[in-house]
Amino acid sequence: MGQATYVQVFRAKSLDDNPANQRETIQRYAQPRGNLLVGSDPVTGSTPTGGRYAYKRAYTDGPTWAAVTGYSSQTYGNTQLEGVQDDLLSGTDPRLAGWAIWDEIARKQNPGGDVHTTLNKAAQQAAVNGLGRQTGAVAAIEPATGRILALASTPSYDPGSFAGSSTADQDAWNKLQADKNQPMLNRALRQIYPPGSTFKVVTAAAALANGVVTDIDAPTGAPYPFVMPGTTTPLVNDTSACDTPGQSLDEAMVRSCNSVMGYLGTQVGLPKMVAMAQNFGFNDAKLDTPVRAARSNFDTEMNASQVALSSIGQFDTAATPLVMAMVAAGVANNGTVRYPQLVDKLTKSDGSSVQVMQPTDYRQAMSPAVAGQVQKLMTDVVETGTGRSARIPGATVGGKTGTAQQGIDNSGIPYAWFISWAKPSGSNQVPPVAVAVVIADSNATDVTGGGLAAPIAKAVMQAVLNGN
Repeated sequence: MGQATYVQVFRAKSLDDNPANQRETIQRYAQPRGNLLVGSDPVTGSTPTGGRYAYKRAYTDGPTWAAVTGYSSQTYGNTQLEGVQDDLLSGTDPRLAGWAIWDEIARKQNPGGDVHTTLNKAAQQAAVNGLGRQTGAVAAIEPATGRILALASTPSYDPGSFAGSSTADQDAWNKLQADKNQPMLNRALRQIYPPGSTFKVVTAAAALANGVVTDIDAPTGAPYPFVMPGTTTPLVNDTSACDTPGQSLDEAMVRSCNSVMGYLGTQVGLPKMVAMAQNFGFNDAKLDTPVRAARSNFDTEMNASQVALSSIGQFDTAATPLVMAMVAAGVANNGTVRYPQLVDKLTKSDGSSVQVMQPTDYRQAMSPAVAGQVQKLMTDVVETGTGRSARIPGATVGGKTGTAQQGIDNSGIPYAWFISWAKPSGSNQVPPVAVAVVIADSNATDVTGGGLAAPIAKAVMQAVLNGN
């Protein structure tokens, strides 16, 4: 009796946790796993194996949803929502228990719960189709709530190909690990890129919020050429239309003038530029959706010339598509940035709620008055500027293109960006969708934000507008 008590009570935890003890693992896969749902449709399932581990994870059109679901593998563990919500999906979350104490004593495993995502099926499909075979990512947000409507990364992978523990599963995993195109990298959440001229939306907001610019149509006083402070180097423009002094903020945004926006960044100054960038999610190392996003960067220690470069989205400035979608969404939501969220609610297998998520404020980035001015700037970019390919009949669209240089002496293929929002024409409501698109590698000859990224954003916005 003493030995039995010692083993069953005092050594129970160490025996449970012993890697040689397969009981918990066998029990874990003894029942179907709960599902991840888009709308009312599950995009996951469970397949009987006929082996020691009775069920393994299955995915419906796995590559389309992989940036959201992640994977659940008997051999390689769990990531993304499959990882963050693993206790609920596997049935071990105590909130699933009817009689928690008795279930613990009896070691009862409850049926896995379900995770209801915020995704819009049509928007996700538009994002994946738009990206096609290019390397890139899309993040789309509902500005009023922070609900993530689309999250796509290409090239993608099938998480069901290595969900089991067979030799074939191991071979599929090894092949993905060796792929130089990194299909398992979540470029929407876990990769940062220089945002280029899309960051000028942040700079414009900072200039207006801090009184550096009070009228978007009045001359800014920006010189041409603008020689960056402390250097003999002028900040060059991509078009000669920018090569005149004193352009207005609206003209500078429509033409995407580096010299004007870099000059305005130096006038705002480092502390206030940092504050505005952080209002949109930059420098946040704990931005959870609940899947954690990589930290987007805006340096907090720079000289004036570096501030100028950073204000046009270059130097060390780098962002995830998620954070750039937050920039567009914050402007669209009259200056209020909502916390981005991938999960609407968690339920038990019978459909009863375990937890219902509520919209949460992230930051008040700017006043509604300033947001209205930035909205006008972005609308003009689409109507008459570099973002014309994002125009949607019957809709008001605001956007900003970006083409960020990379590599030694800017020798690499540029990153093509577009951030935007859209609402039905004449609507006074908050736009139902804001989007960020980045193309990191493409075979196209027109490697620009307007040429590559804007059409994808347009398709995603149309998908949402058509469903509202």
